[in-house]
Amino acid sequence: MPFDPATLTYNADGLLPAIAQAHGTGEVLMLAWMNAASVAETLRTGRVTYWSRSRAAYWRKGETSGHVQRLVEMRVDCDRDCLLLLVEQTGPACHTNRRSCFYTAVGEEGETVLSEPMA
Repeated sequence: MPFDPATLTYNADGLLPAIAQAHGTGEVLMLAWMNAASVAETLRTGRVTYWSRSRAAYWRKGETSGHVQRLVEMRVDCDRDCLLLLVEQTGPACHTNRRSCFYTAVGEEGETVLSEPMA
């Protein structure tokens, strides 16, 4: 029986967070938002599709940049209100041109940038 995205728990805006993780290394790449239609599109095509809150439009990762995310596996958390996307990432995942969006360490002393943009 096919998966039904309506079984997930969405917020008041009809969205749920989706964490993209590199399939081969386990590195956390980014967090974005999905709605039921983008979940269905991702499962149907194998190309990760998010909902862009700033553009109020669907956002197929890599559509303009070429930094594509190919879905390997989608997992649902125990509350069914968050997704983990195991992906094969082509190029950087972050719009800053870094491999991961989580490149800044924060501590009591301040912030440290851990990686430079990819060439």
